[in-house]
Amino acid sequence: MLEVQGYDCPYCGESVETLLDLSAGDQSYVEDCPVCCRPVCFELRTDGRSWTLRVGREDD
Repeated sequence: MLEVQGYDCPYCGESVETLLDLSAGDQSYVEDCPVCCRPVCFELRTDGRSWTLRVGREDD
């Protein structure tokens, strides 16, 4: 189960997209922003029917 999700980079504010793998369950990981190359922290929580994504700065 893959889902494309848009988010605003917490550093540069640009709107970008990421690909979420909902089949892997709860996840925390870091990806570089494709615009400013700074590390964006993702926290994905799933409960089987729905999911939430928290996006933050590395220093939050």
